[in-house]
Amino acid sequence: MMAETTGKQQSELDNRPLADSHSEDQELGEDGILDAKVERVYRKLDLRIVPALWVLYFLCAAVRSNVGLSLTMNMETGNSLSQKLKLSPHQISTGLALFYVCYVLFDVPANLIMTKLSPHVWMSRVVVGVGIVGACHAALSAGWNFYLIRILLGIVIAGMWPGMAYYLTLFYPPSRTGKRIGQYFTAAQVSAAVAGLVSAGFQKMNGYGNLTGYQWMFLLYGIVTFLLGILILWWLPDRPKAPGSPQEPRKGYKKFLPKEKPALKGEDAMIHYQDLTRVYHAPPWGLRELWNVLCDWRIWPLTFMYFGVVGVGIGVQSFGTLIIRAAVPGLTSIQLSLLFAPIWVCDLIAILIFTPLSDRFHRHRYLFFIFPALLQVAGLLITTYAGSIDNPWPRYVGLLIVGFGLGPTVPNCMAWTNEIFQPRHGDIGVAAATALVSGLGNTGSITTTYALYTGWASDNVPGPLQFRKSNLVMVGIVSMSVCSAVLMAVLVTVVDGGVGKRGHNAGAVLDGAARRELRGQRGLKGIFGLGRGSKTGGEGGSRGGPVTESAEEVVRE
Repeated sequence: MMAETTGKQQSELDNRPLADSHSEDQELGEDGILDAKVERVYRKLDLRIVPALWVLYFLCAAVRSNVGLSLTMNMETGNSLSQKLKLSPHQISTGLALFYVCYVLFDVPANLIMTKLSPHVWMSRVVVGVGIVGACHAALSAGWNFYLIRILLGIVIAGMWPGMAYYLTLFYPPSRTGKRIGQYFTAAQVSAAVAGLVSAGFQKMNGYGNLTGYQWMFLLYGIVTFLLGILILWWLPDRPKAPGSPQEPRKGYKKFLPKEKPALKGEDAMIHYQDLTRVYHAPPWGLRELWNVLCDWRIWPLTFMYFGVVGVGIGVQSFGTLIIRAAVPGLTSIQLSLLFAPIWVCDLIAILIFTPLSDRFHRHRYLFFIFPALLQVAGLLITTYAGSIDNPWPRYVGLLIVGFGLGPTVPNCMAWTNEIFQPRHGDIGVAAATALVSGLGNTGSITTTYALYTGWASDNVPGPLQFRKSNLVMVGIVSMSVCSAVLMAVLVTVVDGGVGKRGHNAGAVLDGAARRELRGQRGLKGIFGLGRGSKTGGEGGSRGGPVTESAEEVVRE
């Protein structure tokens, strides 16, 4: 566990002035100076953390989802995964669903373990495991080992997605995590788009070295992912420690790991400590605290929100090429791969538009979930009913609309979970709630991969009615997500006194970030580099006045 500072050290940290004031700073006001310095610190953290999370999620998402592409790769020559292994549609659905069953079962335990260990070491373990299991997909030879490899992949990757959301709350206030989750979530969209394009190249390698195109794809992705998992030990910072904390002795497995490099130093570390004090002095948790999280009713609306949108996302990711082939018959495997990519480009664009705005208007985050979810409903209806045999392309446009609607929903759901549970339950609240929402919500993935697109007799009959019933089921589960979001917003307003209320538990730390949020939302202020505090510039910390308010104004446990 993290070493804590002594009372004397802590008092010095809380009251230490960081620089002399200047007349220009006085014009800006103390709040403006502090806001500018805090923004600078979070931008530095962005450069260290977000790229690493983006790359690891890119590769892990590719390893996880490439199986969908492998089903149709080199189908003309009989060298697709389904043809080589002689898999029936039911076996394919079962194998895909087994992955999510294991993911659901192990999500919460994996995330809870992460709170007790070095988070960057745990993330490295996840990525290394995904790389090894991903490469083993190249050795598949029968239906039973297809099932086994999907089970193993579900186990090793469990906890990665909620773990990244929890990891962010160690460095950022929950109200600022939506943008960052969205930024690294774009890796999944880029991965899906690039995988579609790159798979066209892998299909050209079919037969080289007596390997099929999909075998080359799994093997190379697995090797690169394994190497990245090792690199993560140097790239990602460990849990932040208060300035002045004594160095912990390197015991056990830590003796064999590279020495940790702190995310921030000097004045930046002090600013971060005072802005996010709650993270540095998080209380230990046990079964009682975990039980309190499990009994919090707020988990269930968030879970149903996640269930629908992630179910549709995984459904499109796993069966998108089949839906396109049904809508536009006669396409080659390479053409399918190329048409699959724009769906995820639309997804990425929507993330970049909506997730930063949802952080700036975080008290109305539910609106940034509901509107994109309604776009998914509209897109699915267009895919189901638009177009004709002579002009099937409107159905493909419907898939593009679905992709655009998918983008912001999952990041906003996870950010809202962080925002609701950290003030109420602290460290354990974020870890358990994000894992529960992600894990239980991924039963939507099981639904769409096991029951849909192969479960109806009409799904196997080519023509304009193919996949209609499966599409309408996805319309239903997304509509459930919309209703859950509306219900959540209403209940939070009625029970907690407003969507923007923090709901602190007794004795919670009211640090700089918490006081800043009490002043209101950021809105559009500074979004184009304008607004209060902009005069301090990119490295304005050396020109500011005192960074903190007096110690008497800081409430501690």
